[in-house]
Amino acid sequence: MGKDGALVPAVMLLLGVLLVQWWVALPGAWFCGACALVALALSRCGPYGRALAWGLLGVAWACWRGGAAMDARLPRELEGQDVRVVGRVVDLPLARSDATGFLLDVEEAFFGVKPVPLRGRVRVNWYNGAPDIRPCSRWQLILRLKRPRGMLNPGGSDSERSALERGIAAVGYVRSGADGALSGDPGFCINGIRQAISRGIAARVADPHDAALLQAFSVGDIRGLSQHDWEVARANGIPHLISISGFHVGVAALFGVWLARLAYLLLPRLGWHLPRSQAQSAMAMLAAGVYGALAGFGLPTVRTLLMIGVVALARCSRRHPTGPQTLALALVAVLLFDPLSVLSAGFWLSFIGVAFLMACMTTQGRGLRGFLHELSAGQLVMTLSLLPLTMWFFGESSLVGALSNLIAVPFVSFVIVPVTLVGMILLGLCPPLAQPVFWCAAWLAHAQWWLLEQMATWPGAHWYLPEVSGWALLLATLGALWAFMPRGVPMRWLSCLLFLPLVWPRQELPAPGGFQLWTLDVGQGLAMLVRTRHHALVYDAGARYPSEFDLGEAAVIPSLHALGIGRVDLLVASHADNDHAGGVPAVAAAFPEAERISGEPERLPIDMASCEPGKAWHWDGVTVSVLPSGVAGAPANDRSCVLLVEGTGGRALLTADITSAIEPVVAKALPPGPPLVLSVPHHGSRTSSSPAFIESTSPVLALVSAGWRSRFRHPNAAVMQRYDAAGVPWLNTATSGAIQVDVPADRPPYVAETWRQRQARYWRE
Repeated sequence: MGKDGALVPAVMLLLGVLLVQWWVALPGAWFCGACALVALALSRCGPYGRALAWGLLGVAWACWRGGAAMDARLPRELEGQDVRVVGRVVDLPLARSDATGFLLDVEEAFFGVKPVPLRGRVRVNWYNGAPDIRPCSRWQLILRLKRPRGMLNPGGSDSERSALERGIAAVGYVRSGADGALSGDPGFCINGIRQAISRGIAARVADPHDAALLQAFSVGDIRGLSQHDWEVARANGIPHLISISGFHVGVAALFGVWLARLAYLLLPRLGWHLPRSQAQSAMAMLAAGVYGALAGFGLPTVRTLLMIGVVALARCSRRHPTGPQTLALALVAVLLFDPLSVLSAGFWLSFIGVAFLMACMTTQGRGLRGFLHELSAGQLVMTLSLLPLTMWFFGESSLVGALSNLIAVPFVSFVIVPVTLVGMILLGLCPPLAQPVFWCAAWLAHAQWWLLEQMATWPGAHWYLPEVSGWALLLATLGALWAFMPRGVPMRWLSCLLFLPLVWPRQELPAPGGFQLWTLDVGQGLAMLVRTRHHALVYDAGARYPSEFDLGEAAVIPSLHALGIGRVDLLVASHADNDHAGGVPAVAAAFPEAERISGEPERLPIDMASCEPGKAWHWDGVTVSVLPSGVAGAPANDRSCVLLVEGTGGRALLTADITSAIEPVVAKALPPGPPLVLSVPHHGSRTSSSPAFIESTSPVLALVSAGWRSRFRHPNAAVMQRYDAAGVPWLNTATSGAIQVDVPADRPPYVAETWRQRQARYWRE
């Protein structure tokens, strides 16, 4: 094995682990064992055999860990049942206006008296007057649970993948009347210390927002940060700086090195007993470990600790690995510790970022000049090199991120965080002296945040691109590497051409007279999108919950960006019920140029015009018209704004929540025309979709928007039997995710894609 011989095992191990993550289903344990045995045999067959052995080891290890994580989940037959769980609270509980949320590390679980094979963590909400839940406290609770399941949309987050990566085996809530008696004093625990420090900061900093920033910097407590704060962070490309992250742990390790150097400077005789390089490595690991504990040993922190541990171990053993070899050893350590870490964005951003810095940065002298050059050039390298990955994972990037990081990284890491840490130390040793220190840190954080808020309004702070394809990601990454090659590499300017598929992707737009119909997955609610060649209509936007979770912001807007829609021409809130209109204000704020109409404008918090029957819009050979529905004074559902979208090859009828009482009015106003796609009224409720309505509309496809295991039990089984009896095929977002229906100009409508089919993976429910 050569000097950088760790590179081949690391790359092959990574490829083996990655291969498993594309599988739709995992084989049994026998397959993992067979792969491991073959890998053992190949390890004795020369360099090529050893390389293949590492790849097979990655397959076996990732397959076994993924299978074990899926087996640890709640058995499917117990979804929606009451399960008695005994467990310990991990991390910091989040008290909201509607509930207290926390993670429970399961010790044992029972269905009646029968043990349940539930392992890992359970994410729990406690509604209706939850008690004070302390970190590390042990509880016995009756929970109503289900397996982790998320909404699947273009550009949306993948909560099922995140649940697998984080070891979450079930989600649920505390049942009314559950036995929640505390069964033991939490005693000493690191999360209890984190909460005590967090409360100490809140008690000594007058401004709640400044206190929330210091809590995030000091102990990774992000509970006080609002959605607006994260928007500012994303606009500046600095989410990694907001709470304790791998970067901060690395800075803590650097402080440990400096502390060891100071000790040897003051006491030179220490070198007689312990070499300075070993002492520096030990102090770096100690400082990183202590600071990582303050973050609760989250996965990003553990990954960084493993990287630092590899370097420290090499130094302590008097080895001097090269940069690439160190990175390769760290990669092997992380993958062996947790192969599922490849499912997180942080894994790729950290390793790819460090690899680019190693490949593209050259030493430009020592002292202040060299430091400033590395700092400025490093931010430029990181911004451009990580652009493809940030677009792939988050659907957006920041063109001001390089400048924001150039200012924020040194100021936060070398000024605000150290001052905050001094305040934390004084909080334990001499609390009165902590007050002025925290005041100083809060003033610094306030000034820094004010500047970031201003920069968040600059052009390019939020840069959105359509959904990134795998080959565009690869080409752009190679382009970034080529662009930062040494000056002797020829034609570096041509590297910009490799970014074209990323920044200017090919889009399949409808032809004139045709349109696309999207039914987005927003759980129990409705959000639909109609797209012609040059125009877009948003019909409802899902719910907004008291916890500030807004589906307009979390599902609709990312989907629009992922589909390359930069302008919305018409925004419709069918009626004012929360599951339809809750997310509309967020969409209206993101697309202020959109015309806005509603069936109940008087009940909405934003200005919207009334739906006027007969009003129509003509876009690219497609007509959107308002059909009659309920009048003023009618029940809210029957006042839903009903739209008919007519192309030359097909039509779509968007019905929102109308009931059988108003369906005859809509059916009578429906003119004859080409094949029709129907948005099933009221999520398939038994109060809608009368046999007469189904017969009069004669849809060729019915689309249901409903939540998985919703308490409303939509769609009603008897209602869907009516569609089956009429020979109408139907799809439900609860089981299909987002649904794309193409309505071409020259042939009948057809289902182009369902998102659960497109993104089928073994961790899907």
